[in-house]
This record gives sequence, structure tokens and C-alpha cells, in this order.
Amino acid sequence: MVKFFIDPGHGGKDPGAVDNGLLEKDLTLKIAKCVKDLLEDYEGVEVKMSRTDDTFPSLSDRTNAANNWGADFFLSIHINAGGGVGYEDFVYPGSSKSIAYQNVIHAEITKQIDMQNRGKKQGNLHVLRESNMPAILTECGFIDNKGDAVKLKDDDFIEKLAVGHVNGLVKAFGLKKKVETKPAVKVASADKLYRVQVGAFSDKKNAENLAVELKKKGYPTVIV
Repeated sequence: MVKFFIDPGHGGKDPGAVDNGLLEKDLTLKIAKCVKDLLEDYEGVEVKMSRTDDTFPSLSDRTNAANNWGADFFLSIHINAGGGVGYEDFVYPGSSKSIAYQNVIHAEITKQIDMQNRGKKQGNLHVLRESNMPAILTECGFIDNKGDAVKLKDDDFIEKLAVGHVNGLVKAFGLKKKVETKPAVKVASADKLYRVQVGAFSDKKNAENLAVELKKKGYPTVIV
């Protein structure tokens, strides 16, 4: 069983970055929920989120919840601001396991989205430093860049972001999709009858004798 802790950045009283008619806290929750839904299609996966609505868990609340749950991986989703453009992600400096996962996840996300690639970075951020498991923080575009904002308003783009995150986790952890079980195919419905030929004779008398035997056993017979 692989346990993924998904952390939609900000929330509640903390909107995060705000611009172009968008709130970071809304976008991060939207992406995170989509990631969670997609992960449910895979075997041996458990997902827990730091928030599932517009609430504000503190940074310590988030990492404590992941640590107490015994998560295998911490994914924190954010939207950037500050005059830049494009996608980037962060891991804690020198964390070899996190860096290895970052290499895979970064490649899968940037493969899915049409957004400038700002590269793989490292940072001394609380959720990366205080989580006991490998962790990554993704910055999914700049809310104060008009080009990025247009994309972040598009539900198809949000889904591509989520797919990129999930594809990265699938590849990094070797996940397999659940096998779909299909209902058994009915050979015949209750109101449909089939005729079965049980013999062929050159002598009609022999056919009649067999018909008599079948009738005794309750089978309707027809001689043709």
C-alpha cells in the first residue's frame, strides 16, 4: 500500500496569491481534488488531503497530519506569483529520495502542459523540511501573469496539470491500474428459447422412437 498525502496550498483566511480574477487557494484545491480522483484508479493506493474544502490548516497541521498518518510521499500544490512565468517545483536541499522523485514528476508534468519550464529547484520550505517522507512542492504557473492565468482558468488545463502529477507518481512508485471487472455475458435471456437437434435418422421410425423417449422426459419434440 502506498500512502500519498496531498496538500492544496493555502485556504480559508489565507487566499494565497491573488490576481487576474483568480485565488490561489481555489486553484490548488481544484488541482488536488482532481489528482486524488485520478489516483483512485490505481491499485494499492491510499490518499489523504490536508484540506478538502476552504479551510486553513497551519503549516504544522499539514506536516503533522502527514507524519502521524505515516505517508509515503508528501505532495504540496501551489500557484506562483511575483512577475515570473511558467511551471517549477521544489524539494528540500540535499534530499536524495525527494530529488529522485522530483526528476520523474517534473518530467511528467512538463510533458502534459504547454507552459514555460522553469526547472527543478530546491528550497528550505516548511512542508519539505518538516515532513518525514520524501516531498515535493509544485508551483503550477504564475497567477499574476496574464498568459498563465488564461491557462489556469481553463478546466482542460487544470486536468492536464492533475494528469501530469498523477503520471509522475505512477511512474515513480510503479503503480498499476485497477483491473475493470465486467459482468458475465448472458448466453440467453429468460424469455428466449433455442432449438437443439438431437439426432438424424434415415429411417423415420427410429426418429419417432427417439421422440417418444424425449417426450417421456418432458422435452417437446418436433420431427422434420
